[in-house]
Amino acid sequence: MKNNQTIRAEAREVLSGNWGPAIGTIAVYLIISAVIQNIPYIGMVASLFITGPLVLGLAIFFLNYSRKEEANVNQLFDGFKNYGRALGTYLLLFFYVLLWTLLFIIPGIIAQIGYSQVWFILTEDDEISPNDALKKSKEMMDGYKMQYFLLGLSFIGWIILAILTCGIGLLWVLPYIQTSNAKFYEDLKANYIGNTDSNESIKLDSKPEF
Repeated sequence: MKNNQTIRAEAREVLSGNWGPAIGTIAVYLIISAVIQNIPYIGMVASLFITGPLVLGLAIFFLNYSRKEEANVNQLFDGFKNYGRALGTYLLLFFYVLLWTLLFIIPGIIAQIGYSQVWFILTEDDEISPNDALKKSKEMMDGYKMQYFLLGLSFIGWIILAILTCGIGLLWVLPYIQTSNAKFYEDLKANYIGNTDSNESIKLDSKPEF
């Protein structure tokens, strides 16, 4: 597994000279989220039904973007093509994290980190169910939660600076974070597949003892 410094460097290389699509997609996402949440009386409820598909669309965009494949702002709405799974995943994720948080804040944070890869998993597997995607995310993150936590923590300084610019800086910081998260997933997936294949090979090569 690559270290966080390498992951961030790869993200910067992707962004270099090509910030436009990422900034535009983040801007549209933030505007839509803000508008929905500020709808009088029903904003909070409406956001429950809209956020999941939007977050899935964001994952689709940044996974393609991080791979230097075709990525445009329209992909932000691709999550609505799989609305049922996106909504189901978001509601399950909200429920599970809430349950862990009720026990204590730290278990809630750990649970959220464990489920952090679920949107990328849904992006690549059209058949997987929301619950199975959450389980797979936990499996993939086993042993890598601290690295992911530290990756997120490394952006704190940038986030503070962005806030000092009245939030305008977030249009640059959030693409950096999202691209880094996509790069983290790519490396995590390769590592997970490698370990899975290795375990399967050990099982096949092992001989029964009599």
